[in-house]
Amino acid sequence: MIKKMEHTAIIVGDMDETIHYYSDMFGFKVRLKGSTEKREMAFLYLEEQPGIEIELIRDIDPIGKYNKSGIVNHLAFTVEDINKAIQHYKSKGIEFLSSEPQPTLEGGRMILFHGPNDELLQLVERVKL
Repeated sequence: MIKKMEHTAIIVGDMDETIHYYSDMFGFKVRLKGSTEKREMAFLYLEEQPGIEIELIRDIDPIGKYNKSGIVNHLAFTVEDINKAIQHYKSKGIEFLSSEPQPTLEGGRMILFHGPNDELLQLVERVKL
């Protein structure tokens, strides 16, 4: 039985640049970083939710074919106020894929943008009950 979401893996081109991006933009911390002959990996987490991580993978010696756009559809981050979050991240250089947040299925709002490896990222403001 599934207990919880463990991590989302993202294929990256530059490990240090990607770690810096997720740390500087969103406050992620590195739990573990290492490599083998073929692959470099890092696990990032947020202090408020350490049980769910982002796994970054960079192939040193490719052992398989990864589909650049097909490994992860998107990685979503919950925000309290999407308008404030958009302004904050615009000031840090993020360019969003739409000019305004879009409605979610459950009545919240979301907006999409790309990370440093062209991964699709999303900010979500959940419905306030």
